[in-house]
Amino acid sequence: MKDIKIILKRLVLPYFKGYIPYFLLAIFGMILSAAGASASAYLVKPVLDKIFIEKNVEMLYLLPYAIVLVYAMKGGGKYIQVYFSALIGQDIIRKVRNRLLEQMLRLDISFFHEFRAGELISRNVNDVERIRTVVSTMIPEIGRQTLTALGLLAVVIYMSPKLSFFALIVLPLIIFPLSIIAKKLKKISHSSQEKTSDITSRLSEIFSNIELIKAHHAERFEYDKFAKENYEFFKINMKSVKTSELSGPLMEVMGAIGVVAVIMTGGMQVIDGTMSVGSFFSFLTALFMLYTPIKRLSSLYNALQDAVAAGERILYIFDKEPSIISKEEKSIDDIQNLSFKEVTLKYGDKPALNGIDFSISKGEKLALVGDSGGGKSSIVNLIMRFYDPNSGEITLDGENLDHFSLESLRNAIAIVTQRVYIFNESIAANVAYGKEIDEEKVISCLKQANAYDFVEELGGIEQKLNEHGANLSGGQRQRIAIARALYVDPKILIFDEATSALDSKSEKKITEALEKITKERITIIIAHRLSTIQDADKIAVLKQGKVICIGKEKALLESCDEYKRLSGTFVHE
Repeated sequence: MKDIKIILKRLVLPYFKGYIPYFLLAIFGMILSAAGASASAYLVKPVLDKIFIEKNVEMLYLLPYAIVLVYAMKGGGKYIQVYFSALIGQDIIRKVRNRLLEQMLRLDISFFHEFRAGELISRNVNDVERIRTVVSTMIPEIGRQTLTALGLLAVVIYMSPKLSFFALIVLPLIIFPLSIIAKKLKKISHSSQEKTSDITSRLSEIFSNIELIKAHHAERFEYDKFAKENYEFFKINMKSVKTSELSGPLMEVMGAIGVVAVIMTGGMQVIDGTMSVGSFFSFLTALFMLYTPIKRLSSLYNALQDAVAAGERILYIFDKEPSIISKEEKSIDDIQNLSFKEVTLKYGDKPALNGIDFSISKGEKLALVGDSGGGKSSIVNLIMRFYDPNSGEITLDGENLDHFSLESLRNAIAIVTQRVYIFNESIAANVAYGKEIDEEKVISCLKQANAYDFVEELGGIEQKLNEHGANLSGGQRQRIAIARALYVDPKILIFDEATSALDSKSEKKITEALEKITKERITIIIAHRLSTIQDADKIAVLKQGKVICIGKEKALLESCDEYKRLSGTFVHE
């Protein structure tokens, strides 16, 4: 129970104060239901003794009303408890799910490289749902069943303390095997939830890469991989059923032993005349009813282990802290200069950059070229502060990058990558992503990106785009992304193969537009098209994480052997 207390303390109790009136109503419902159940067992005595044995006509007309009232209490109390417990649980879990996503979004980009997208989705959907079940269903049910058991226990003891001893002596013997079963279930639940994450991840990969799967005729290949994961999930779930259902037969056998002892002892008391038939059957009814909540409690205790495993997975994320933090919270008004000074970077043990030095000023364009793995994207990652350098420093106007707030820094930078992100929203919402929509500004940015003509053909800026931009061509998606970059009016513009999907005519128009908008900005370009970089103020040639040459294209063609080699691989227009 220690584990569930920790989970409730950290995931539920922080939100609990606002629900105290509902909680009191839920408790009232539990008490009402438990009182009704206990009273229904007690009524067996007067029904048998007064009506069937003493043949009391007055009680014949009175007791049916009492029975209806008792069962109305039991049913109405349960309804009140279930409704208000669900209200509390559903709303608390809504807040936990919001908080979990907020926490995930706080964490560094490395966190999202550590976990697959499907696994994170599973934690926010499936794991949180398990906690909801605890708050909405299990804990209220435990409360109601406990109160019912206590009420019935009172009836049992009241009717015959001696018989209750024989009936209840078996209960302590059940606790030890139940605790062993619970421990095994917790371990199985961890495996089950990990496998749920694997299945969610597999489905996410399939649906995200469906075009590639279709193009390679790999439907059967993907199906076989999923079927294997699904079969492993099936085996784990059956192991869980096999283990959890052991508690049922255990309770049945131990309960039967108690009932046999009661029948033998109580039967003798009835025969001797020391106990009335009504008292014995009232006792027996209460005893039979008592085993039901006890059995239900053992089942709920086992089910809690699943929630404990889910809670531990959620708390693991809550306990993570971002490593990319700002030493100060300065804001950025303007940027005159960006400098790298002896910067190194490693991804784990793998070196990515080794002693990078360069400087670029406002109004200049810097092109980064080199073979794949040379360090171009790593430089962009550092400018965006997706990662921090292992050594050296990156400065804006002489001030270290980590002195600025992340919000201010990233609002000052816009990046257009080869991979374009299009959301299932209107064109205007895609261009103004994360910002308030200014329709005039949206249109202006679309025109600068040479995108407004095709947007008008689609139906205007309010036209909704399909997920991943499925109703756009590759070039159209990229021009929407460029318009999005322009919308934030950035101080630093980064283009990572941003015009790779455009034809020569479209690229030329965009290049002319960019020529105007880059005059008052720092611009960094990663490209394989010679036409994209030949007008750059500086071209930095990277190899194995080092800048081996830097200068204008003409000078590099004369003095840099690596650039001469690379220039042969560029696409000439």
